[in-house]
Amino acid sequence: MIQVLPPSTGSEGTQLRLRPPRALTASQFVGLFAALAGLMWLVAGLGWLAGNAYAPAFALLHSALAAAALRWLWRSGERGEDITVDPEVVEVQRAAGVVFHAHPYWVRLQVEAEGERISLASGGRRVEVGSFLGPGERRELAGRLQELLAVACGRNR
Repeated sequence: MIQVLPPSTGSEGTQLRLRPPRALTASQFVGLFAALAGLMWLVAGLGWLAGNAYAPAFALLHSALAAAALRWLWRSGERGEDITVDPEVVEVQRAAGVVFHAHPYWVRLQVEAEGERISLASGGRRVEVGSFLGPGERRELAGRLQELLAVACGRNR
């Protein structure tokens, strides 16, 4: 998902917020876990009634693994990137902090493998952006970054 944020007060630039697409909301994830765990406990209860004494232990293990997998999946959807382009600076920020910082005049936009990889480079430094986006969104991102860099450098006139 590409979200264009309005410029902050006193700034002429634009900020793009990139987030991976999510299929479910938080409450839907909880509902999915409840359905999976409930079905597993139902089957385990029937197995226990049929004489399988280990069925509840396996249901507990299955529930813990399903919870861990869904938690990991939800956390992987929280990653993202913020790309700021203004006449003074191009900046890429991730959860770890600023990973790229350069003047827009010296920044090169590199689109490789027909839009499969998009990177910003300047002064020997290079950072790939939007790797978690789908192919259509990456092409859209490349177009927007091209326009924003042209405007920041005054090449759009």
